[in-house]
Amino acid sequence: MTITLYGIPNCDTVKKARQYLGDRGIAFHFHDYKKDGIAIETLERWIEQVGWEKLLNKAGTTFKKLADADKIGIDTDKAIALMQANPSMIKRPVVEGGPNLLVGFNPEIYDREEL
Repeated sequence: MTITLYGIPNCDTVKKARQYLGDRGIAFHFHDYKKDGIAIETLERWIEQVGWEKLLNKAGTTFKKLADADKIGIDTDKAIALMQANPSMIKRPVVEGGPNLLVGFNPEIYDREEL
């Protein structure tokens, strides 16, 4: 099983997740949204699993800086466009490759998932 951790290297939550995996000897590939972007197909796959509402970070500064018109009427297509144009709007980290897609970092959930 190959684990991929998606995020931004300077994000504190991503750092905690990376530390968690490293401390447990769990091998993973790190995908940097800022450097590598995010494919539409990946976003579509994630949305199919957890819904765009869980992936789109409306609490972050990037979303808050959007024009009001961009914040209303969000549906799947608009969420994908926003997250692809601004990967900082994707909640982080996202961990793929375990039993379930994990969004955010919660050590108890990571433990339960037996990564």
